Amino acid sequence: MGVITDKQMQAAATAGDLWLTEDGPRGAGRFLGRITPRGERAFYFRYTTSDGSRDTLPIGAYDPKGRAGLRLAEARGIAGQWSKIYQSGIKDLRSHFARTESDKIAAEETQRLQANRDAQKAELEQQRRLTIRQVFDRWASTELTPHLRADGKRSGRKDGGQYSREQFERRIFPTLGDTAAVDVRKADLLAILDAVKAEGKLRTCNVLLTDLKQMFHFALAREIVERNPLDTITKRQAGGAETERERVLSPDEISDLARQLPHANMGKRSELAIWLTLATGCRVGELMNAQWQHIDRKARTWHLPDTKNQRPHTIHLSEFALSKFAALEGFREAVPWVFPNTKSTAPVCVKSFGKQLSDRQRTIEQRLKNRTAATDSLMLQGGKWTAHDLRRTAATLMASLGTSSDVIDECLNHMIQSRVTRVYIRDRRETEQAKAFEALGRRLDELTQLKH
Repeated sequence: MGVITDKQMQAAATAGDLWLTEDGPRGAGRFLGRITPRGERAFYFRYTTSDGSRDTLPIGAYDPKGRAGLRLAEARGIAGQWSKIYQSGIKDLRSHFARTESDKIAAEETQRLQANRDAQKAELEQQRRLTIRQVFDRWASTELTPHLRADGKRSGRKDGGQYSREQFERRIFPTLGDTAAVDVRKADLLAILDAVKAEGKLRTCNVLLTDLKQMFHFALAREIVERNPLDTITKRQAGGAETERERVLSPDEISDLARQLPHANMGKRSELAIWLTLATGCRVGELMNAQWQHIDRKARTWHLPDTKNQRPHTIHLSEFALSKFAALEGFREAVPWVFPNTKSTAPVCVKSFGKQLSDRQRTIEQRLKNRTAATDSLMLQGGKWTAHDLRRTAATLMASLGTSSDVIDECLNHMIQSRVTRVYIRDRRETEQAKAFEALGRRLDELTQLKH
């Protein structure tokens, strides 16, 4: 029939299929054109299979402009490529193309999987190049930020890791903040810890060591680092073994404190905080975060819904404690906190209270710049004391008044160590607690000789 032309492909449709066949050498297959009764136009390649039967493969629809289909020359070119494959000895083109397509899909899938593996590897490498600051941020948001677990208990740290962040900002980040965690060596970290120890801040050194070890353990579990550089370092090698404080204010010292406080140039709220810590045995952080909504003077209770050990606690208020809260009412502001900060935007910082006590237990030579001039106004015979020593003193006074140790534990909201006791005995000994707090209040009243 010769060569198929565009004019032939654009001929009018007939009642039956109109096939156009282009001449070609024998054994090379044939390029075909087809016009259906509905006017559809397409190209095909016809050949004889290995078993002697004929097969016709579609090449594509015809479009003289090449928009919705193939131009004539494009279709002829494809037919020519298929003819070469056919003449090379591959007689079953349909199965050949099916295998080729399958192989292509398999190759593309293999390439995709390899690309994913390469991307994961690159992401892992990038992850392993996280800086110390980036690792800390990830650790803090995951492990230190408070979260509620499925059982309703809180995980994370109560301060959200604020103290740890402050220590890292001050001592770690200036030197190693921008260093990749994977590149940090044990010697780098020990140099920082040694500097803290040289300042005489042994507990700070040990706390920093603990935080660093926990952060690197977090990074190790996530393959950010290949090892924890501080795994073999103990507190004894860092800040040294810590000795548990045993400082307790004696009855005479409590009486001396009552006489000295009016001359210590402290804010009235801070003075009252000292007596409330002694009267309730609470943790200083719990007192500084106290809210008026949780204090019921009529019921004589102070409820602590969120404590250090995540166990709600209700403290019975003795007459002595009630008088201190009554005095604080005179300073009450339109904010929820009993001890608001100077801007009344949040509770006062726990450290602020501790610094007030510490600044008033120094010699004149030890006075810090821009701090109180009443440097030795709270010095007592037994030596330096802290806010936490007041809590220990409250427990000691209770014991001296005949309160049993298990009731004292409940008064101070200590977690009971025995699993049997913790799980099966739910009695908080409220009646005995109330008696213990009342006895403590009376004793403090006697020692301070305060009139209510």
